[in-house]
Amino acid sequence: MLKSFTKSPRLYTLTSNMQSQILPISISNPFIPSSSTIMPISASKPEHSVYMNLNNYDGDDLVHSLIEDGSNKKFETKPFLPRVSSVDGNIVQSAAASSVCYQQRRRRVVSDSNLSDLQGGRRRFFWNGSGRSDGDKVFVTRFGDKVFGYIRSGYKLITGFLSLQCYSFLIMPGVLQVAYYYYFSTQIRRDIVFGDQPRNKLDIYLPKSDGKNGPKPVIAFITGGAWVIGYKAWGSLLGRHLSGTDVIVACIDYRNYPKATISEMVQDASRGISFVCNNITEYGGDPNRIYLMGQSAGAHIAACALVEQAIKESDATQSTTWSVSQIKAYFGLSGGYNMLNLADHLNTRGPYKSLFMRIMEGEESLSKYSPEIVVQDPNNKNAVALLPPVTLFHGTADYSIPADCSKTFADSLQRLGVTTELKLYEGKTHTDVFVQDPMRGDDKLFDDLVAIIHAGDEEALARQARAPPRRRLVPEFMLKLAGKVSPF
Repeated sequence: MLKSFTKSPRLYTLTSNMQSQILPISISNPFIPSSSTIMPISASKPEHSVYMNLNNYDGDDLVHSLIEDGSNKKFETKPFLPRVSSVDGNIVQSAAASSVCYQQRRRRVVSDSNLSDLQGGRRRFFWNGSGRSDGDKVFVTRFGDKVFGYIRSGYKLITGFLSLQCYSFLIMPGVLQVAYYYYFSTQIRRDIVFGDQPRNKLDIYLPKSDGKNGPKPVIAFITGGAWVIGYKAWGSLLGRHLSGTDVIVACIDYRNYPKATISEMVQDASRGISFVCNNITEYGGDPNRIYLMGQSAGAHIAACALVEQAIKESDATQSTTWSVSQIKAYFGLSGGYNMLNLADHLNTRGPYKSLFMRIMEGEESLSKYSPEIVVQDPNNKNAVALLPPVTLFHGTADYSIPADCSKTFADSLQRLGVTTELKLYEGKTHTDVFVQDPMRGDDKLFDDLVAIIHAGDEEALARQARAPPRRRLVPEFMLKLAGKVSPF
């Protein structure tokens, strides 16, 4: 007897020289009660029914089972998925139901993610489940953080710009008077070229005296500006006041970011210092009484240039164009000297950390351009011994660059044997010491600088004592408002 076993989408059929029989079918269907069984009439005769012998069932989906017909003929087949139902007390394997369920399960597996989308909606897609949904959740979170970061940064930039405009308006009476002095005074030598790079220029503020008292002490000044907006003219107020006490002030310009990064700024400053050391005699200055001074970012750049020069001098194989020995003292006003500690603080005030890292040539360069860290390197012990006396000035209410920056630098220098003095101005902000107080005519910084520079010169100190009080440039109420809206 010839037997064959074929598969159709819904049932198995046993074909022989006997009458074809349709196997009993048990189909799992959500629209049919679980107790219902679809039984073709032709399969009602038990002698011609086909039964599944499950004696060899091993629990696997693809098991070897025996199918036998009414004449006790047996042959072996491999069903897909076992689906068992009870018919007249006999255990019948529904191969057709297994096929249907198998196909349904395949479709369910393939479309599982789509079903989850349909059932759960957008919320389910983004926040439920695992795999792709988790990845989408992370992506959305990161994207949201970036968007809010940009919004926050934009808000800070806008409010900072508006604050700067208000601040500039409030101090404008003093700015106009200083600007007039800068452009029309015959005591100023402007735009003296000292290098071959753009903005390698400096201004020299000369005293009114006739030069009978011999060469004058000199301050080589490097202005601040967050490494972005520094300009030599910002030193006009300092130059105007000090030049009236027989002190020459040379305001050195340098390239700002993005035209230059910190290494090029330090290089520009070093070239300017070299020019002052080698040429100041032409302007009546004393080459042996040169004081290096910087304010804010300029204090950092000047300190970097000074330490770098000392390291070069400690190495006999390197040639230099100026000597640290020509610098009588270093004055640092409201400066930062440890960039590793300052980076996170500046991120809340500006420049933001991403911009700051580009200015500093990457995170790996922060230590290199941190004078406080460089001087503590044992390899630079000989260089530190060459440093001149250091005086650091800082306001205790400075929230742009905290006063702790000067405190820790002073402590480090003192431990290394460098003569160091720290002068703190109680309640003074970043701009009070350098802008508002000079415009008030009550400039404590100015008095301290004169006392240091003219120390031992009784005649100069006597002239300073007889000098008339400095004139106020801006009404007090405007200066107080300017201090409150200052973005610095």
